[in-house]
Amino acid sequence: MKNFTRSHRLILSGIIAAAAAFAAPLTSTVHAGIAGPDVPTKIAVGAGNKVFLIGHAVGEQIYRCNSTAGGFAWGPSTPRANLFDDDGNVIATHFGGPTWRYKDGSGVVGQRVDGVTVDPTAIPWLLLSKASTTAGADGDRLTNTTFIQRTATTGGLAPAAAECNTTTAGTSVEVPYTADYYFWKKTGS
Repeated sequence: MKNFTRSHRLILSGIIAAAAAFAAPLTSTVHAGIAGPDVPTKIAVGAGNKVFLIGHAVGEQIYRCNSTAGGFAWGPSTPRANLFDDDGNVIATHFGGPTWRYKDGSGVVGQRVDGVTVDPTAIPWLLLSKASTTAGADGDRLTNTTFIQRTATTGGLAPAAAECNTTTAGTSVEVPYTADYYFWKKTGS
């Protein structure tokens, strides 16, 4: 879902529940699971995987102004965000690595596969593959992750290059962003 407010999500949930109540009996319907996002082919997840978790992120992309051989430049971003479910509950955190930690303590570290710029005013949409996973003290929700997609981004871009200079060298800037993260696992797991 793209940037729905909580009230929009609640209304949509009510409509879906009402429609389901009038649907055919469960024995004649097929459970399709969670649908994946509509994305450019470059960041699509291949067959044999299915979405098992969606988190709506609200946070910051943190950029550091670094001295380089040619002058100064903003370094790569480090995320810091909370991921929320459709009801507005925090389900995970996202931080450097890039790493996601679910509320049960399980985690996944991703590595970038590819990205596309969908909105020039926002950070790119990404496809990441699992680099490693860890079980948590209270569960293993993220241990079967195969891919993570970042979609529906707003904000998060690095400041203008001119803002990284002798005066700002060594400082960090936090740029607000939002995104949807889709977590995939192998079909059948």
